[in-house]
Amino acid sequence: MAADQASAETTARDMPKGRDLAVILGALMLSILLAALDQTIVSTALPTIVSDLGGLNHLSWVVTAYLLASTASTPLWGKLGDQYGRKRLFQLSIVIFLIGSALCGQAGNMAELITFRAIQGLGGGGLMVLVVAIVGDVVPPRERGRYQGLFGGVFGVASVCGPLLGGWFVDNLSWRWVFYINIPIGLVALVVIAAVLHAPTERHAHRIDYLGTLLIVGWSVALVLLTTWGGTTYGWGSFPIVALGVLAVVLIALWAFAERRAAEPVLPLHLFAESVFTLSAAISFAVGFAMFGALTFLPIFLQVVHGVSPTLSGVHLLPMMAGLLLASIGSGQVISRTGRYRIFPVVGTPIVAVAMFLLSRVDETSSTLSMSLRFALLGFGLGLVMQVLVIAVQNRVPYSDLGAATSGVTFFRQIGGSFGVAVFGSIFSNRLASNMTDLARRGELPPGFDARAVQGNARLLDKLPSNVRGHFLHAYSDAIQHVFLWAVPVAAAGFLLTLFLREAPLRSTAAAPDYGEGVGGASARGSREEIERALSDLMRRDPNAREVLARLGRLAGVDLPPGSMWALCRIAREGPVAGDVLARRAGVDAAKGRPFVDRLVDGGYVTRTDAGLTVTERGRDASERLFEARARGLARHLDGWSPEENPELTSLLAKLARTTLGDDASGRQVQTTD
Repeated sequence: MAADQASAETTARDMPKGRDLAVILGALMLSILLAALDQTIVSTALPTIVSDLGGLNHLSWVVTAYLLASTASTPLWGKLGDQYGRKRLFQLSIVIFLIGSALCGQAGNMAELITFRAIQGLGGGGLMVLVVAIVGDVVPPRERGRYQGLFGGVFGVASVCGPLLGGWFVDNLSWRWVFYINIPIGLVALVVIAAVLHAPTERHAHRIDYLGTLLIVGWSVALVLLTTWGGTTYGWGSFPIVALGVLAVVLIALWAFAERRAAEPVLPLHLFAESVFTLSAAISFAVGFAMFGALTFLPIFLQVVHGVSPTLSGVHLLPMMAGLLLASIGSGQVISRTGRYRIFPVVGTPIVAVAMFLLSRVDETSSTLSMSLRFALLGFGLGLVMQVLVIAVQNRVPYSDLGAATSGVTFFRQIGGSFGVAVFGSIFSNRLASNMTDLARRGELPPGFDARAVQGNARLLDKLPSNVRGHFLHAYSDAIQHVFLWAVPVAAAGFLLTLFLREAPLRSTAAAPDYGEGVGGASARGSREEIERALSDLMRRDPNAREVLARLGRLAGVDLPPGSMWALCRIAREGPVAGDVLARRAGVDAAKGRPFVDRLVDGGYVTRTDAGLTVTERGRDASERLFEARARGLARHLDGWSPEENPELTSLLAKLARTTLGDDASGRQVQTTD
């Protein structure tokens, strides 16, 4: 307890404030924007990239390489940051991300671009997880929920703006600027973090599961290669495809064996014994499959079949992203108020299936309005599901598995995205090649015309005669229609799984959603960090500090005005403090704060010494009772977690009680309303 008290006091004193805090948060928001953008910004540039570099059959890997690398590295970055300090690891992740971005901009062929995208994704995984951890280091507990909500909003902005920005760069500069733009922004963030971020972090030793991470990457790559090459580069019964299948099975078996023996497994296998987690992971996989697949191939449809510019293809996708954000945030708000969550995935997954079917009917004659309504419906269905799956898992698993289960659901969504893009790419390439063969067989191509050239470079369509061009446009349209038609059974399977999802009374902490997780962010927080984030959000919804202190005073048997109780807790936390310093903490002048301090002195709670205001034994006893009452109040939000049986939760509650009673924000509220 003494260690927690000392840690809380040191952290509160050393946290950046004012302009320093604003500058740090600005740099962190820039960093998370970079990582989030690179999940979506490439989509509208892909047709141009393929036209320049060739390799249509490898198009899906430009997206998949980034997703796999960032997803697999996320838990490693989180634990390494805990163990060695987040600032240096965060700076390293920025450097890796910028190196990957610069190399992507210099890529001369698709193989190079895919390799460099994996490097970029490795750094991006660190950006996403370490930003959230650093927010916990620099923001007082009461305010963390609000600021982490802002970072969730950054993911939403990136989801909307990514395709639009990617198209704009292609139209006005070059597709290479999709990657180059990261460099000046990343350098600004790197310099600011190096100069301003000095807040201490609590370091925790970990036994990092390197083998488990490597095996996850291995079987994921094997399966994605199998779905990418199967039926295109190699026949389904060929030796390379069969070998990839066998390799994937062997690596999965080895991974399961390694995870059972790992001290801190990346994904504990016993989680799959909990049906809610297993179902949520499977549904999340289907959702990621649909979302990233659509984001990759809709711009191709718009740019090639409808001939819109890359920028306008991003504009066309805005209804989808708007529907996703509206449903994700709206469902989170409704769940917080009603405690009911199962209905949203039950309704959302069939909406996704219907939207995918409707998208399979669009062609070269479809109107903009018709397409926009379909895009919005798809986004709305996805948004109804994404946030809720995290809530369902957090509401069911025990405290010890909370962090791993939360990150597991987001992990499967990202892995689903990787598979979705790969499978969609394989279906698209196979169907397009078949359509081109049919055109040649029917004699609908000019003599000696190489259909494969147009298949790999859609820009050549503009040079064809109108009658021939129409045949090619229909061939592209039909190939993309098949992509979305094959996505319907995936979404339908997700719907069937939701019917088995059980609903339990909602825990208070599960009613404080993280919108970053809901709209595409990655999570690698431990159980303690998940609970702290949720409690911070719930504390932000408390009535004003004056009412909180008045209630705590009654519970603790402390007969003092709220302003005096705030001052007592602050003096007890910090030790001897000058009166004018205390007044500044409360945001008032010394004259206005003096009556509250005088009440403490007259009551024997505090004495005035040369060192400043010092708490007495009586004051120490009263402040401890207030801290304990605050901890008991916070514990009510943890029904079902048994905090009294878990030393880590007990320690967390004690720390939060000390850091939120007598903090600057509550001081300003109390002193201006007393």
